[in-house]
Amino acid sequence: MDATTVLAAIEGNIATVGYGLAAIGPAIGLGILFGKVIESTARQPELAGQFQQTMWIGLAFIGILALIGIVTPFIFAAV
Repeated sequence: MDATTVLAAIEGNIATVGYGLAAIGPAIGLGILFGKVIESTARQPELAGQFQQTMWIGLAFIGILALIGIVTPFIFAAV
């Protein structure tokens, strides 16, 4: 094995760990988001519609964060 092959194997393993770490942050964010919306709805049921609308906006931002975290290594690997 030459140094290039070893380096490629190490980068592949590190990239795999990076993909997992990129998914952990948004997963934690989603858990907190949905938990707080349920808590807010339980405290003020008359505002459930507003809480739900804000929740969907937050869900979109968290989803974009997850996609950026997973796609970024592919973009930089191509350069």
